[in-house]
Amino acid sequence: MADVSVLYTFFAGVISFLSPCVLPLVPGYISIVSGVSLDQLKAESENKLFMKAVVLNSIMFIIGFSITFIMLGAAATTIGQALASQKRLFGQLAGLLLIVFGIHLTGIFKIKALYQDKRFNSVQKPRGLLGALVLGLAFAFGWSPCIGPVLATVISIASTKDTVGQGVFLLAVYSAGLGLPFLLTSLGLNRFLAFYARFKRHFHTMEVVSGVLVIAVGVLMITGKMTELNSWFAFLNRFAL
Repeated sequence: MADVSVLYTFFAGVISFLSPCVLPLVPGYISIVSGVSLDQLKAESENKLFMKAVVLNSIMFIIGFSITFIMLGAAATTIGQALASQKRLFGQLAGLLLIVFGIHLTGIFKIKALYQDKRFNSVQKPRGLLGALVLGLAFAFGWSPCIGPVLATVISIASTKDTVGQGVFLLAVYSAGLGLPFLLTSLGLNRFLAFYARFKRHFHTMEVVSGVLVIAVGVLMITGKMTELNSWFAFLNRFAL
């Protein structure tokens, strides 16, 4: 059976993209990354040369925030290995923190600090691919507080891996789950805006579902039964290549 934690992690990236603190801002991010206005993006959607430049900038932006998240994964795995002798206690503390984050997502109570994302409203539009890459590196830190509960779940799973390479791979998968929808949006902004108009009414449901999943992983970490994640999400194997 495929490693379900990988599929779960990709799904977590998609959930992060659909969260209320990312999804509404995606068109603005694409505008900043591409260096043109939203009106121009919508008007030039059939211009292949123009869209090629937008997509290339978006890819560099995705690579930028992926680098940041992957570094977090590497750090988490390294710390997890260093604390191997206290693995049980470390897992229980991480699980308790995840449960608190999950309760926050469900709306039972809110942690105000997790809404204080940095949106870089005053940032200048980048010049070229390097500028888009640098913005991706920076925006990852801006997103982190608001997508913190889901991201913390993935980092906690990464911390339990045996090698740094496994932790890095896990965060790369998470970044792919977050980045692929972003790339698709840059390819079809008009379709995205139509989708957003329909989807935004489901934001609270998405938060509750995310919260329940985060709480579940927290409970598994506290009880030392992370391997049960495989049986819970075994149905995802049908989507594996």
